Amino acid sequence: MWLREATPGRPLAAVIPLDKDFLTRIASLLRFHRRLLGRAAGPLPRGWPLTAYRLARLDLMLRALDLRNTGATYRQIATELGREDAAQLPATEWKISAARSFVVRLVRDATAFASGDYRKLLRIR
Repeated sequence: MWLREATPGRPLAAVIPLDKDFLTRIASLLRFHRRLLGRAAGPLPRGWPLTAYRLARLDLMLRALDLRNTGATYRQIATELGREDAAQLPATEWKISAARSFVVRLVRDATAFASGDYRKLLRIR
């Protein structure tokens, strides 16, 4: 939000880009307008609340990214995230294991989120 020369009592204007996030921006603006008028913002638009599954996955993504950024290997990350069996696998089995694929996807998705994809969380689905 950018308030340019805001003066009490003067009306405000909003410029909304006509992009793929248009509906999300409009929903946010309506909630903001209600709050400016002293009313309750109202319920969140359908699709905004995160499901328990998405919250759990986001938690795993953050933990995996933190571990990776501190130098942990994918195998160490898998073990830290509760896949203890990963530590026992021989190298050839580890390369094709579901645990490794899971951790690689977590780190890849977390890296994308950290690079700007986090905005997807705000989009109305």
